[in-house]
This record gives sequence, C-alpha cells and structure tokens, in this order.
Amino acid sequence: MTAGEQPTQEPAEVAPGTSLVTSDPAVLRALAHPLRVEILAVLDDLREATATEIAERVGESPSNCSFHLRQLEKAGYIERAPQRGTAKPWRPKHVHRNLAPDADDPASVRSSAALSALYVQREAARVVDYLQSVPETPEWTDVVTINLSSFWATPDEMQQLATSIAQLTAHLPGRESDPSKRPPGSRRGYLFATLNPDPRTPPTPEA
Repeated sequence: MTAGEQPTQEPAEVAPGTSLVTSDPAVLRALAHPLRVEILAVLDDLREATATEIAERVGESPSNCSFHLRQLEKAGYIERAPQRGTAKPWRPKHVHRNLAPDADDPASVRSSAALSALYVQREAARVVDYLQSVPETPEWTDVVTINLSSFWATPDEMQQLATSIAQLTAHLPGRESDPSKRPPGSRRGYLFATLNPDPRTPPTPEA
C-alpha cells in the first residue's frame, strides 16, 4: 500500500460507540502507514488535537498530517471534535479497537500482519529509547522487565495465553480517562507483549 492510497470501500464494519471491531482489509490497510499509526497514538494520548498540534508531536508538517488525518477519518478511525474558536481539532472515534484478522480471508490476514508489524516496530523503538534514556530511580528501575521464553503449546493453549495477557491490566479500569482514579505516585505504564508460534517448527505428530 502506498502512502496516499485510500480504502477501496466504505468501512461498513465500523461500529458506533466505544469499540471498533473490524477485520475488513480496506480498513486495516488505511491504518497501515507509520505516520498514521503515530498520529492515531498521539490522538489516543491527547484525546483531541489539531493538525498543527499533532505535527509538533510527530515532527511532520501540518499539511502532511492533515492529509493523513483525512484518510484516517475516511476509514472510520477518527472524527472531528467540537471546534475551539478557529481551531478544528480531531479525536479518536473509539476507545478500544479490535483489528484481529478474519482467518478465512487471506487479504485480511495480510493486512492485519502488515499493520501489526508497524505496531511492533513502533513499540520496539519506544522500549529501546526508554532503555537508552537517563536511568530511573530504584523503585521504578526494579519494575522494568524484559522477558523471553519458549514453550510448546497447542492452538487452544496459545489462545488461552493470549486471553490471559489481554486481561493483565483489567484490574486497573478507568484510570486512563479519569485522573481521580489514579493513586498518588502512579505513572503511565506500557505493556508490550508478543505471542506467536515458531513457523520453522512442525506440529507434534499425533500419537
């Protein structure tokens, strides 16, 4: 997909309200661009922002950001926020996004994989930047974890692991949107986890 390509169809699977659930290849491809991933992350962080404010965060021109914002709007990821004087901010259209592919649709799988690769690259770069930054105080240094492990599991067992990982922060609800729920001394944290089968390893044969 080129930087300027638009979705080939209207994102009919975009659900109104707080969640976006879609496996539509066109909707996935619309986000599969490094700058669009970054722009959407900025909007998730700030809740709303103008093209100029976003440009300052991502190091791009406002006009370039405006182009990509319009593509994200067409795909259903963002929308216009109420105007602030002469400023015309944008905001995310959903609080949560489930962009898992349709396993029976090769185009959906390819599009989801391309988008996922961009998120992995972005998060890996963020972790590297953090590790190369000024050291934290001891109480925060002790919580930084880099954990690698290998194991043998069936698809059902891996699915159970994926569900468990997704629920790791479920006991901390509401703190992102409501500052009053954040305990004194708390800071924003990031959880970056990957789970995948080894493509080089054949399945264990039936007994």
